[in-house]
Amino acid sequence: MLALGAMVCMFASCTQKPEKTIANLKEGIKGETTASAKYAAFAQKAREEGNDTIAVLFDAASKAEAIHAANHTKVLEKLGEKMEDFTPEFEVKTTAENLQAAIEGESYEETTMYPNFIKDAEAEQASDAVKSFTWATDTEKKHEAFYKNAIAALQIGNESTLPIGYEVCPVCGNTYEQGNVDEKCAFCATPRDKFEKI
Repeated sequence: MLALGAMVCMFASCTQKPEKTIANLKEGIKGETTASAKYAAFAQKAREEGNDTIAVLFDAASKAEAIHAANHTKVLEKLGEKMEDFTPEFEVKTTAENLQAAIEGESYEETTMYPNFIKDAEAEQASDAVKSFTWATDTEKKHEAFYKNAIAALQIGNESTLPIGYEVCPVCGNTYEQGNVDEKCAFCATPRDKFEKI
């Protein structure tokens, strides 16, 4: 019976499920969903503290993270898997502390988490996952830079140096500062007229 199964596999396309990538997609969904909820809460806190411009940044990042979570979910379901239910857990502090937490989170994702996920997905030939992880990585790099600018502005008490709005690509989550937007998304080539203004 085993021999017959092996022979069938020789002549059919018996491909193993990319187990590491499936686990990584689930971790990515959890991380991105949590980040989206966390940044929405950080935006609310920023408004309470009178930091409206920083609140808009958190709103834009929250939207982008939700797009990343949705993209990872699509890839996971294409692989025949489902994400388990979970409740995002995070802490809301002052806007300055929230910005620092956001910087640390983005830095971890772009330097450690996603590079490892991409390596695993490439090894398991999970090309859709590679694409979704890469879009997220490239966006997190931009978010980290935005947060660093925001914390610097907050420290000198001058938010007027920050953008008052953002545009988010609905396909990959790429986030642009208002006034510095490509006509097509630099990551996925989606036309600008599809972008969501925040």
